[in-house]
Amino acid sequence: MLAPVRAELLKFFTTRLWWGMAIAVFLTGAAFAALFGYALTAVPLGTDGTPTGTPTQLVNTVYTGGLSMGYLLLLTIGILQIGSEYRHKTISSTFLTTPRRVQAMLAKVVALLGVGVFYGVVSLAGSVSVGAAVLTSRGFNAFPSADVGRTLALSLLVLGLWALIGLGIGILIPNQVAALLIGVGIAWIVEPLLSLALTFLWSWGKDNVVPYMPSQATNAVVNAVVQGGTEAAPRLSWWVAALVLIGWAAVLSGFGIWRTARQDIA
Repeated sequence: MLAPVRAELLKFFTTRLWWGMAIAVFLTGAAFAALFGYALTAVPLGTDGTPTGTPTQLVNTVYTGGLSMGYLLLLTIGILQIGSEYRHKTISSTFLTTPRRVQAMLAKVVALLGVGVFYGVVSLAGSVSVGAAVLTSRGFNAFPSADVGRTLALSLLVLGLWALIGLGIGILIPNQVAALLIGVGIAWIVEPLLSLALTFLWSWGKDNVVPYMPSQATNAVVNAVVQGGTEAAPRLSWWVAALVLIGWAAVLSGFGIWRTARQDIA
């Protein structure tokens, strides 16, 4: 199993994509940390229509502000990890090298989790360094509780899971360009708009559907400040939200692995 995982990591880290993504993830984390740091400390939380939350939630939001862009980048990486195989017709050689298809796909899963952790560390390097400086300069405690450390660790898991979601999408939609457009479009545009519509138009959906959507579960995992105040959809506990996100990744990547193991490869 180690050899296929090593091969998948080599496929990724021997291209120019990895360091370009690393720069983007670092700068995104730093930029959003500075933006949220100044924005959320300008006015006390919960006043004048601002988001609500505790000091720990404020710090969590600053440090994970770039996560919304980070998980889109990891979603893209997950799609490209399998989409490029179909596009460049290298999937056949992959399965010839590792004849057991399930093992080959599980190697991709393990490799993507590792890639997610790597980019999570890069993102946190930018966001924590900049965010802590901003919070300290504004008179706030940069680490008000141990829960902040838990949030930083969970953000690594979140990025890895979003990479697996991308892997599942890339398998279900073999056309790489279509998979990227559909995957990013749903995660960035369709899901937020659907969550907003359900929150304000359907009370049952607000309570029983919105909290279980991937982006909403992501926000719950990192325990960020609540947008929308009393009108916001209820939030799951961090561990329940983590299980929900794991479920999304398991269903999409699991179904994709099952399909790949059974279908003919041209």
